[in-house]
Amino acid sequence: MPRLLIAGPPGVGKGTQSAILAAGLRVPAISTGDMFRALKAAHGDLAAEVQAVMASGRYVDDDLTNRVVAERLLRDDCAPGFLLDGYPRTLPQLDFLHRWLAERGLAIDAVIALEADEEVTARRMAARALLDGRPDDTVEAFRVRLRMYAEQTRPLLDVYEEIELLRRVDGSGTVDDVAERVWAAVHP
Repeated sequence: MPRLLIAGPPGVGKGTQSAILAAGLRVPAISTGDMFRALKAAHGDLAAEVQAVMASGRYVDDDLTNRVVAERLLRDDCAPGFLLDGYPRTLPQLDFLHRWLAERGLAIDAVIALEADEEVTARRMAARALLDGRPDDTVEAFRVRLRMYAEQTRPLLDVYEEIELLRRVDGSGTVDDVAERVWAAVHP
């Protein structure tokens, strides 16, 4: 039952590699970004809270993010395992996730850290903006997300390295090359 996280700076290919790896492992790939975008059109109390935060232009805080993720992990398709993409992003989220899993007798098996030069990730973000037309893929938004990653998320990698869960993977190259390296990291 693999319970994995994938981390890395914006544009490194987390979403692409999550989809490939999750399909190979037959577990759901769970992206907080995708969940928040889906909740923009959903109904219910949790969706309304997310919609209000997003409409204000603020970032979704740790508490609300934790509740969204916990609700998703309770679904039946996560029973055989899951791959979290983009979560946790902060130390409070990391603490929440590990406590939440421990309460259920579960734990994270490994953390894949995709790494690539900023130039590579910037090119990928620009290409994604053109191909997917996502309004949040602007140069300015990329810089903000890159700074937030460095300040909030990169320190989590030190925690995972200390507890020997971190597996660093070169995220540059073709999608297939990176996928082979990710698979090898999960199946050493």
